[in-house]
Amino acid sequence: MKIIECPRDAMQGLHDFIQTERKAAYINQLLKVGFDTIDFGSFVSPKAIPQMRDTAEVLRQLELSQTSSKLLAIVANVRGAEDAVQFDEIDYLGFPLSISEQFQQRNTNKSVAEALVQLEQIQSICVKQNKTLVTYISMGFGNPYNEPFNEEIVAQFVQKLDQLGVSIVSLSDTIGVAEPQLIKKIFSTSITAYPTIEFGAHFHSTPQTAVDKISAAYEVGCRRFDSAIKGFGGCPMAKDDLTGNIATEQMIAYFDKQQIETGLDQDEFARAMEMSLDVFPLGV
Repeated sequence: MKIIECPRDAMQGLHDFIQTERKAAYINQLLKVGFDTIDFGSFVSPKAIPQMRDTAEVLRQLELSQTSSKLLAIVANVRGAEDAVQFDEIDYLGFPLSISEQFQQRNTNKSVAEALVQLEQIQSICVKQNKTLVTYISMGFGNPYNEPFNEEIVAQFVQKLDQLGVSIVSLSDTIGVAEPQLIKKIFSTSITAYPTIEFGAHFHSTPQTAVDKISAAYEVGCRRFDSAIKGFGGCPMAKDDLTGNIATEQMIAYFDKQQIETGLDQDEFARAMEMSLDVFPLGV
């Protein structure tokens, strides 16, 4: 079981800039909890995501000597990847590939075809620099633009990623519309067809539907889940009203109830929960 904590996703859409020292202190607390990976920042245009303009400086302030957690940074193009791989501390580069043409343009300012070309180049950079590329299939369960979507389209995208040698694919419910039965179908089909790929779940959700989504993915073999403390976050490029991430505490409660071991330090997690109130404005 791998839980990926996503402070980057939680922070990126906030209007008011979070001071670098506060970001680093919060992430340092998360590093004590025992998460498999921390999605801590991104190397993207500061004009597009101004909240993440200090990612390199945050990284310099992280205390990594006593943690088993790995670091993931999001990139949107080759230039961002080239910047990210300069840091030995970063293990994973994440790239958002959208099923929706409109969302790919809004999110990375390129077409899906252009994104695939960039992704192939980024995969090559990762291999050369001993990094691992995590590809997020955005709008992986539907989109708000009335663009074509079905299970076969998802399968075609996964096939392309497999051909490029991508080893981790995170299926993303970017706007929180995934139904449990669709989740089961897409994950079970992908996991069966591509046993060498590690499939993850990046669900945005309301608290009311979160457990059903987690359960659906877990039941068909998903063992990699993204979340954010208190459900903060959502994609600012997706639509005007954000649907937040699944709350980490809700995910942990589900796994505890099912007697599924997460390996997390509950005391350190409680401290991180408290600290989050100093990082994120109330009512987000």
